[in-house]
Amino acid sequence: MKAVLFGSIGTLIETSDIQRKSFNHAFKREGLNWYWSRKTYSKLLKKSGGIRRIEDFARQNGESVNAKKIWKSKTDIFNKTIISNSISARKGVLKIFKYAKKNNIEIGLVSSTSKKNITTIFKALDGQISREEFSFIGNKNLVSKPKPNPDIYFKALEIMNLDKKDCVAIEDSKESAKSAIKAGIQCIAFPGIYHSDEDFESCKLKLNKLDISIFK
Repeated sequence: MKAVLFGSIGTLIETSDIQRKSFNHAFKREGLNWYWSRKTYSKLLKKSGGIRRIEDFARQNGESVNAKKIWKSKTDIFNKTIISNSISARKGVLKIFKYAKKNNIEIGLVSSTSKKNITTIFKALDGQISREEFSFIGNKNLVSKPKPNPDIYFKALEIMNLDKKDCVAIEDSKESAKSAIKAGIQCIAFPGIYHSDEDFESCKLKLNKLDISIFK
């Protein structure tokens, strides 16, 4: 094993409910009478990308909105919330970093979120995980097609000079796991709170806590 590829910021910290609440705050800020319950948000998460979710929800309600403006407002709220609160890495994540460092295993963050969100996550995890520990950090500007398209994984393999057989991916949702699997990379399911009931039948393992078994 030469590398472990964390597929999203959600595999490092649990952000799903903070994201949902940030969306709802943004809706109020923009004068919309919208509210995303946990059930609604869980359904919306089946598609990647916050702007797409806003557009789909507006379409379902027969409304026309500036999805990009709402998403920027939500991102601002989310980033301020993350930085102002004490956030810990998800269970087992720090153990994986320690093992990888000890065994000269590279680490990648194969995310397709914004650079701003990634910077915020590293600020929130200051003292736990640093940007310098990663050999690759993805973002939405690196590829034209979002997950479940595998392009972001192909980009990671290219930049890290890896063969698909030399690494393992960790993903927190079924939709994102498809991206790694389509790239031919063995995938570990590490579902977030909104994805725990999803069927990860194509993944090697499904874990609630990461441990070194992912390297075997």
